[in-house]
Parts: sequence; C-alpha cells; structure tokens
Amino acid sequence: MKYIIALLFLVAGLNSYAQEIETENLKKHVYFLANDKMKGRGTGSKQNLKAAKYIERKFKSYKLKPLGEKGYFQEFDAKVRKVKVQDSIRLARNVIGFLDNQASKTIIIGAHYDHIGEGKQGSSLADNSYGMIHNGADDNASGIAGLLELARVYSENKIKEPVNFLFIAFGAEELGLVGSRYFVNHPTYDLKHIHWMLNMDMIGRLNKESGVSIIGFGTSPAFETIFKGINPEQFVKYYTGYEGRGGSDQTSFYEKDIPVLFFHTGGHPDYHRPTDDADKVDYQSLKGILNLERAIIDGSFDIEVMPFRNTDKK
Repeated sequence: MKYIIALLFLVAGLNSYAQEIETENLKKHVYFLANDKMKGRGTGSKQNLKAAKYIERKFKSYKLKPLGEKGYFQEFDAKVRKVKVQDSIRLARNVIGFLDNQASKTIIIGAHYDHIGEGKQGSSLADNSYGMIHNGADDNASGIAGLLELARVYSENKIKEPVNFLFIAFGAEELGLVGSRYFVNHPTYDLKHIHWMLNMDMIGRLNKESGVSIIGFGTSPAFETIFKGINPEQFVKYYTGYEGRGGSDQTSFYEKDIPVLFFHTGGHPDYHRPTDDADKVDYQSLKGILNLERAIIDGSFDIEVMPFRNTDKK
C-alpha cells in the first residue's frame, strides 16, 4: 500500500511540474505588440525597440541565458529598399535567449517581431496607406506570442530535455529576412550544433478547412519518422510542404544546410494592411498549433535529424 501511495505522490508531483500553453498569455503578448501605441513596430522606430525590450524582459523572467552580442541583443543595420526615404539605413536587432540543458544539440525556435510600421517603409497592400498604422497582429505578433509561450513552457517545466533551445526573435524580416541572415552569417552560437530550426510567421488566423501549413518537411528524412509518431486526431489540422525555402526566416537557415520547419496559417484580406488587428487572431487555434509544435519538437529529441536534404534538388 505504501508503494501505491508513493507512486500517487510521484504522479502528482510530475503533474504539478507540467506547463501548458495559456491562451491568456498569447493574448497578452499579441495585444501588447499589436497595440496602436506600437505604431506597427517598423524597423528603426522607438516602438520597434520597445518591442525588443519587451521580449528581452520575458527572456530574463524565464531565466534564459543572453546570447546576443550586447546581452540579449544582436545589433545590425538594415536598409529600406522598396521606397526612397532619408533614413534608409536603420538600426535593428535580434533578441536571443538560450536554454542550456548541457546537451550536445540545440533546436532553434524563431519568429520575427518587426512589422511595416506606418506604411512608410513600403510593403503595404492598402491604398493610400502612407502614415497609417499597420499593427501586424497576425504578422507577426502571433509568432512572437508563440515563441514566448514555448520559451516559458520549456524553461519552467522542471524537465531537463535532451536538447538545448535557442530562442531568437528576429528583427527586420520585413526588409528581406535581414535579421535571420545576419545571425547565420554572424552566429552567436555554433551552427554545427543545431539539430533543426522551427520558424513561426503568421500563425494566428487558422483556416480550419485547410489547416496550418508546415513547410520544410523535405529538408530532413527524419521528419517523416517524426510525423508518423503524431496522431492527427489529437491536434489541429495540418498539411506539409516539401520545400525548405519560403518567404520567412527559416530560409536563412535552410541556406546554411540546416533542416527547417516553417508554420504558417496562410494569407487573408488583412495581410499587410492596417486592419491586421489583435481581435482577429484565433487564440484557441494558436494554442492548438503550439501544442502540435510541442509534439513535433518532443518527437525529435531522440531522432537524428541530420543529414540535411536540399529540396532545391528534388
């Protein structure tokens, strides 16, 4: 009997350590980043720096190790190319935090936090949008919310996973993947130890009929094995894309021969328009996508994801 009681206490203890994705946390992050006061988080703006400092504070609260070049920050210059502006060269930064589990391999989890500001740096799809705030709730406050919630879960779950985690909030993605390309060319962590890279860009507007797109399935033979261990009935609907390239930051890692998976819920009428607001994000589905990501991440722990497979050479 005493052994049964001891077992019950053990199970209760393990359950108390469990960390779940919280929709309220996701809402908090998106509503902060996509507030009108943030003026669209355009690269080089004081609001973009405010967003970076918000992410930095969260990384500190999760006790992640700073792995930038100035604490959590890795600074670089980004150029506005689509329109002529006086301040075409702008200071930008990646925000980098490391969860060190003393493991031999590391998974990168990334998302970009910049957006297109007040329509003054190009890329707006709205008519007469110059000077209008583009809040970028889905693009990409949703991805940063996912990044921060995964960072919280893995850092606070009282479990020492057999991999390390490198969490990177990329700057200047909207100016041409500038932050992620800067990181892979000036890495603050040896890329030889990267297991694989997961990227989130626009994961807040799930189309339940088509599901979430997971691009990069072909970049490692191991992904097929990992996905075979996923029960689709337990998660949001998804479909996979073979190619590694795509219009977001995973491309920079793919070009360095690192396997990647890119999560994306697709375009919508508010994309790159002033109407991409926080109240339009589907937070319950966002939580579901993150739980799917956790299952894939956890399923990759004991599987050798390398060698990389170049999907350009199908």
